[in-house]
Amino acid sequence: MPAMEEEGMASTPHVGAPDIAAGRLAPEDYLENFSDLHPPLTTHEARVEADRCYFCHDAPCTVACPTSIDIPLFIREIATGNPIGAARTIFAENILGGMCARVCPTETLCEEACVRMEAEGKPVRIGELQRHATDAWMATRGGQPFSRADPTGKRVAIVGAGPAGLACAHRLALHGHDVVIYEAREKPGGLNEYGIAAYKTVDDFAQREVAFVLSVGGITIETGKALGRDLSLAELTSAFDAVFLALGLGAVNALDVPGEDLDGVIDAVDYIASLRQAGNLAELPVGRRVVVIGGGMTAIDVAVQSKLLGAQEVTIVYRRGQEQMGASGFEQELALTRGVVIRHWARPVRILGGNDNHVRAVAFETTRLDGDRLVGTGEIWELPADMVFKAIGQAFDPAPLNGSGAGIALESGRIRVDAERRTSLARVWAGGDCVAGGKDLTVAAVEDGKLAAESIHRALTAGA
Repeated sequence: MPAMEEEGMASTPHVGAPDIAAGRLAPEDYLENFSDLHPPLTTHEARVEADRCYFCHDAPCTVACPTSIDIPLFIREIATGNPIGAARTIFAENILGGMCARVCPTETLCEEACVRMEAEGKPVRIGELQRHATDAWMATRGGQPFSRADPTGKRVAIVGAGPAGLACAHRLALHGHDVVIYEAREKPGGLNEYGIAAYKTVDDFAQREVAFVLSVGGITIETGKALGRDLSLAELTSAFDAVFLALGLGAVNALDVPGEDLDGVIDAVDYIASLRQAGNLAELPVGRRVVVIGGGMTAIDVAVQSKLLGAQEVTIVYRRGQEQMGASGFEQELALTRGVVIRHWARPVRILGGNDNHVRAVAFETTRLDGDRLVGTGEIWELPADMVFKAIGQAFDPAPLNGSGAGIALESGRIRVDAERRTSLARVWAGGDCVAGGKDLTVAAVEDGKLAAESIHRALTAGA
């Protein structure tokens, strides 16, 4: 395709009104489309799958698990008919093990390391077995498998009720400390509540898991309280014995191309949050032609869900190749099987609109590698669009910290921490996506919360 002149791109005519509508499907289609992605294993299926495990010594799957769950042990417990015992084993290392079983990319973590994967190309279905065990606990027990220690009289403030904050709070509560979590949104849960594809966490599981965590006692959550707006770090360090920051990533990366401010150009994270909170999916508008810019999990999630809402044409465009995409191979395949088109080696150069200031198309430039550097080839082409989703990652917003005058050191735009998740400010720890090196994984955030809680506990009880 011949290159298009810059002036031509700016004046390309676009006719017809944007096709964005709600209720594109029959009511029963929404129920089917957003049903559980992985229906739970039956007891028989779980026992059969558990029998495939070799119960390795120094199991590579456990090494690959960020929270170091003893995977062979909990699978053996399932194999012997003891899913409740298996759940205890899981929760001992990962109190959010139920959610992680649903959303973690096990295919690139524990299952990729499975000996069966190397030998047969078909690993033990560890994630589904983990869900089988944790679901069994939630269905039959509901409450905590652990008891709190005697009260210490120490109080810890946690900013953010996402996975890192909840995990930290639970471990601190177990040690007998009192915890207050401040959450900016109206519901706790963080990305588990607002940012995960709806078909991965059905039946309000995120809130049921929050209730499970809180059942340990000693934890209070105050919603609608944002750092830098309703409270300051100086106030927290003055009122509490320690503070843990689990702020997540509050800013969305910009495309930095002309036309980004047109109507119909939407942050994918915001749209997924709206979808997750929608009481009736039939009332959520979606375009007939949707373009998603990005290559990570968020791009896959918003693309697949757009298709499930009734969009006719959904295309993901990523600037590099398939192997460089942040989304796992499983997630990419999921998108393709749902009818999403994935186009590689192209970057947006302009978003085109009509006289109504609404997006009509996106102009892309074909890319290639020049050594290690990504460069444009000069070939420009257009993709029609009624809606465009920006899904090129999120960034940490340090404004709430700067506003408090705390002077916490940053690294690569995020909070700098040591191995125990201590910040440069005394009595302040941090973890999850907001810290330098954060991995944008629920399970990694849980581990950060655990590590910080143990460090805080040692600090609060030193010399006791």
